[in-house]
Amino acid sequence: MRLSVLLLSLLSCAAPRNDLRAEPLVLGDTFTLESKVLGEARRINVYRPPAWGEPEGAARPVLYVLDGGLKEDFVHVAGLVQVLVGNGSMRPFLVVGIENTQRRRDLTGPSSVAEDQAIAPVIGGAARFRSFLGTELKAEIARRYPTTSESALVGESLAGLFTVETFFVEPTLFDTFIAIEPTLGWNHQALLTSAPATLANFPPVERTLWFAGANAEANGPVAKSLATVLEASAPATVHWHHEPMPEEQHSTIFHPAALRAFRTLFVPKPAP
Repeated sequence: MRLSVLLLSLLSCAAPRNDLRAEPLVLGDTFTLESKVLGEARRINVYRPPAWGEPEGAARPVLYVLDGGLKEDFVHVAGLVQVLVGNGSMRPFLVVGIENTQRRRDLTGPSSVAEDQAIAPVIGGAARFRSFLGTELKAEIARRYPTTSESALVGESLAGLFTVETFFVEPTLFDTFIAIEPTLGWNHQALLTSAPATLANFPPVERTLWFAGANAEANGPVAKSLATVLEASAPATVHWHHEPMPEEQHSTIFHPAALRAFRTLFVPKPAP
């Protein structure tokens, strides 16, 4: 199915007043993946921004966007990638958005904290959701589109928590992890507590973790604590960067932080 947005008001302004017809504005593709792991159907949105001089059908790395529905973060992230690829400040990626069904279930690990347990009827489904990404979604994307072996994961807030957790517990699943305003206070900051031991046994692979925190009233201080842990314990194969953004709020940080991350991490390779 084609992924379309109807811009009726804009098109009707350009047309005669007695002609209110409009054509769909095609952005990309959408399909439904029946997940055996999750026991439900999941909607996947895909955008391949044009890249000047790229051979038709060239394989691309994949940027997986959590909270990737049309009413979530897919459209603004896809637009950001389109602009950055178009102006030559980012390598071309295939953008894949995973639309939510039960967000707070899928993006959280278990918690013994009453306040955490109260946010949704079901929490703690991150391990199963991660299995869906690794065993079903990545294979389906590779089957449908020309892709390279490189992949990245981006998420904000609880999706940022999931991104950091995935970096620690299954670092081979993606090459690059971008966590914006991650909710690292989850389960009494259990990820931070276990991080030194996890990093001591980190697999011998090159991985990148880029994370940003907003002002002190949000998750900024906990992001700073993560930077302290990485400074003390990260092996040489872990490339990490902490981007404090005190001028931003929890509700405003995603887009400007993603802009900085994509420009920093996905710089075009020089021509041979």
